[in-house]
Amino acid sequence: MTLDFRDYLRVLSRRWRVIAVVTLLGTAAATTASVLAPPEFRATATLFVSLQDGDNTSQLYQGNSFTQARVQSYAEVAASPKVTKPVVESLRLDMTPAQLAARITAEAPVNTVLVRLTVTDNRAARAARISNAVAEHFAKVIMELERPEGKKSSSPVRLTVTQPASVPSAPASPNIVLNATLGLAVSLILGMGLGAALETLDTSVRDSKALSECLAAVGGPPVLSSIVQDPRASRHAVALRDNTHGSRAEGFRKLRVNLQFTEVDQRPKVIAVTSPLPREGKSSVSVNLAATLAEEGAKVCLIDCDLRRPSIAQALGLVRDAGLTTALVGQAEPLQLLQSAGSFSVLTSGMIPPDPTRLLGSAQFGSLLRALAEEFDHVVVDTPPVLPFADTAAMAPAIDGYLLVARAGRTSRSQVVDALRVLERVDVPVLGAVMNAAPARGEADGYGYAYTYRPKQNRSARLTARVPSRLATASPGEGRTAEANGTLVSAKTRP
Repeated sequence: MTLDFRDYLRVLSRRWRVIAVVTLLGTAAATTASVLAPPEFRATATLFVSLQDGDNTSQLYQGNSFTQARVQSYAEVAASPKVTKPVVESLRLDMTPAQLAARITAEAPVNTVLVRLTVTDNRAARAARISNAVAEHFAKVIMELERPEGKKSSSPVRLTVTQPASVPSAPASPNIVLNATLGLAVSLILGMGLGAALETLDTSVRDSKALSECLAAVGGPPVLSSIVQDPRASRHAVALRDNTHGSRAEGFRKLRVNLQFTEVDQRPKVIAVTSPLPREGKSSVSVNLAATLAEEGAKVCLIDCDLRRPSIAQALGLVRDAGLTTALVGQAEPLQLLQSAGSFSVLTSGMIPPDPTRLLGSAQFGSLLRALAEEFDHVVVDTPPVLPFADTAAMAPAIDGYLLVARAGRTSRSQVVDALRVLERVDVPVLGAVMNAAPARGEADGYGYAYTYRPKQNRSARLTARVPSRLATASPGEGRTAEANGTLVSAKTRP
């Protein structure tokens, strides 16, 4: 699979939290380390290298060429023990010659006869003092080295301090702004790399497109609808009652419409809603599918067959103790146990049995579903998850078709394929898949037509709103006429 620039941007947008955390931590670490690091001062002394002999122009030129060639080697001598040991002894420094050598930096610019000696220390005055002492002893060592062997004559090379080291006014390091900027850049790159790595390792289906590609790769059913993530879903079980024109409600309407075209020759009447694993939203899809089917005026019954962890009664505020298991053990008729959830009926789970698989695979369960299918236009069955339990497969003889629910960012591709294989073995058609909790961006308003519905105020309400408040104080039997915004309103009362 090839990725274009937009795919990379989508990856970064999905992993922006990881990138932001790594970037903030890296920048904070670099800034904190810079603030806590001890300051270091740098003092530099500059020496000029020249030849003492040379009367004519030719000799001066040759001497200058000689000096430029030799000055590069002089820089290497600055940190030698011949220089550092006398400096440590003369200044009585609390460090070894080797430690001092680590603080000395010698530089000889190309095509010049200058040598710059820089000393770094945590105290400004001491840095300048050491730098000047190093320059002094460095000049002596070089002149001693250049003196002809066995002769008492002076050295032909002379080193003169042209610019002694001065006490630095500000520390050279740490540079808080520079270090923070570098920390930001490095941590941003690391964060983007970590985000890309997590995206590569993430096998979950992120949106309806990914789920559709996963199902198409194994010859599975289509994705019938995508239900967008809504933080209010836990407080409002039925999307049509919360916001009838919202993106979540429209997603369930799309599911209802697409279900009508799944099996044209024999439309499924008993539809089981399941998912690969728990906490993927199958119960929410079951409730809203029943509400959406009932929106057209059809008689709909919702049955909570999740006898492992029933949740529909609590979501709709119904009684759970008397329900499906009560009817299966013969204590009451199914129609007597139905509860109203507004536009549709609900048969809750009842008491949780010790062996749900055996109960859901029994002949009594099949007879109960057939009886309810004759009484209602649609029967929606909320089942346990497919992979952990055998309950969903056990009830297959009484089911007309399955809906497979996957949760965006939670359900992996392998789990979708495994659940599909389990359902295919029971020889009951899988009508389609539903992407639950899909990201709003790219799903609900991806086509640029998301909107918010606001009911229009009727004419009488507008007229009442324009009546002056003084009419409310009219005495009994008194008739008054007021004109508000060009509209004539009369108020009459009886004594």
